[in-house]
Amino acid sequence: MTDTDNQNLPQLQWFPGHMKKAQRLIEENLKLVDIVIEVLDARIPLSSQNPMLKDILNDKPRLFALCKADLADSKATQDWIDKFREEGISAVAVDTVKGAGIKTLIAAAKSLAEPKTHKLTSHGAKPRSARAMIIGIPNVGKSSLINRLAGVNHTKIENRPGVTRAKQWIKIDNGLDLLDTPGILWPKFEDPEAAMKLSWTYAISDEIHDLEIVVCKLLETLAASYSQSLAERFKLTLPLNQSGGELLEIIGKKRGCIRKGGIVDLEKAQRLVLNEFRNGKLGRVTLD
Repeated sequence: MTDTDNQNLPQLQWFPGHMKKAQRLIEENLKLVDIVIEVLDARIPLSSQNPMLKDILNDKPRLFALCKADLADSKATQDWIDKFREEGISAVAVDTVKGAGIKTLIAAAKSLAEPKTHKLTSHGAKPRSARAMIIGIPNVGKSSLINRLAGVNHTKIENRPGVTRAKQWIKIDNGLDLLDTPGILWPKFEDPEAAMKLSWTYAISDEIHDLEIVVCKLLETLAASYSQSLAERFKLTLPLNQSGGELLEIIGKKRGCIRKGGIVDLEKAQRLVLNEFRNGKLGRVTLD
């Protein structure tokens, strides 16, 4: 997006009371764990990071779980993993639907926790499982990941931003205990482009911003970076030189989103585009 585009993006403020409670929960229980697993959306591995966590976690070892990797561009995902490694943070791509990356994630978590667990046993403590706190913003796939790790439905999956609950410990058979915490967003989105990406992936509720702006920006972004996939899905003609609003009109007509009098039902078309993107119908896409 250009600077002009960013100036047109809505400024979002989002820090309801339960998010503040979640922050306190993380701070109060950090001493109970050896490492922190931060769950990110592989489609937006930078935008789905919570910048507050760096200060909250201090020097606690951190591992990134790039969930929804089956929806992301695989080459871009590997590039991000390499970049995180250069920054000193291990990252693992995970597909919770098929289970890819789960064993690698468990091994990485246990390895990262080993200095702490070894130190305890060397001082005479009884050996114990590695303890990891698992955190992440809403709707990045945290509940699905925990269910896959545990092998049972320990958590109630809610595909709605803002759904929260109290902490819970979850025993993993492979020598790993997880402390689950509610999803937490940060109090102000300084980067409107990141806020827009969080809207596309439904980390931010559709109810708190102008949906038409969100969808038009998504279509323009896909037209610029994934034009072939977008054209194939909606039977559009390349090149895609239209504005987001024009593309939305065309897609609405092609998909039968028509009101009485032949007028395109833009709201229905917006929902259609968002649902197809969020469900991976537009192919593997990385937006960061």
